[in-house]
Amino acid sequence: MTRIVLAALLLSLSAAACEQTPTETNSNANSAPKAASASPTPVALQTPEPIASARPQVKAGDKVKVSNNGTTSEATVVTVDEKAGQVTVKIQGESKEKTVAISDIIR
Repeated sequence: MTRIVLAALLLSLSAAACEQTPTETNSNANSAPKAASASPTPVALQTPEPIASARPQVKAGDKVKVSNNGTTSEATVVTVDEKAGQVTVKIQGESKEKTVAISDIIR
């Protein structure tokens, strides 16, 4: 009789060990958000640079140098469009005006 009781106890314990319970599933689900919230790295700590300092300050009539087809040419600023980041210049020796990026202007 003792053997039957011990065999039944052993069988129920082994069956319970293999069986998944709702608490095991919940413990796995609860551990994932803890790992995700463990990185307290602030993202917005960088201070942005002013855009105006990155662009050369030019106005109509200024004499500048322009990168043109791999060479640098003397030019005169005709118009400036800061929103588009473009400058219209008249290159010396050419009859047409050319629109170039502000970054192509050398003061």
